[in-house]
Amino acid sequence: MGMPDAEGHGPSDGLPDLPPEWGRVVVPDDASALAREAAEVRRELRRARRAAGRWRPPGLPLLILVVAVLTTLAGLAAVTWPRSTRSTDRSTPAPYASPPTLTGRSLPALDLVDAGQDPVPLRGLLPAMIVLVDACACAERVTEAAAAAPPGVTVVTVTGDRRAPTAGPGVRTLADPAGGLRSFLHVPPRPGTASALLVDRAGVVVRVLPDLGPVDAYRADLTRLGA
Repeated sequence: MGMPDAEGHGPSDGLPDLPPEWGRVVVPDDASALAREAAEVRRELRRARRAAGRWRPPGLPLLILVVAVLTTLAGLAAVTWPRSTRSTDRSTPAPYASPPTLTGRSLPALDLVDAGQDPVPLRGLLPAMIVLVDACACAERVTEAAAAAPPGVTVVTVTGDRRAPTAGPGVRTLADPAGGLRSFLHVPPRPGTASALLVDRAGVVVRVLPDLGPVDAYRADLTRLGA
């Protein structure tokens, strides 16, 4: 026997009234009558769980692919990237232009000073072998140059002091306190080393000797200056 419905057909025994929008609700006396509905509900629940298990975020496969590609590229880069070789032979670049680049250039019009502090135009002494002795007196090398110089060729030594020392035999000694000649040469002074320029009568540099050595190394050029 069914219980009264929710449409005002009488109160239920001990049960609250049901919402009117539910319509007519009939509760059967035999619960087995609901077996088919219960089985249908269970099937719907199982389908919902299977669908939830198969669902994957749409961007996840793409993300996995991108990570795999990046990992592969990183491995290839680590294998093929050129590696710097360590060498104990380290070379330091010269902070000045290579002296041979001065060959063929004109000597600047520099005024040096003599022992009496009088100005002396350097170009007025050409042709000349000009030896910078601001880092080394190198008397033996200067003496050799003076002995090998042909007539008409002046051997000039240049110091960096305010006062030029007394000239040796066959040598004109001047001072370059402003450092103009050393700046033109682009060779920094090195202790124990004298540098030299061979300049013809037209004022053109014909030879640069960053480290003045034995006279045989430049004798031919020195002889041509007097020709």
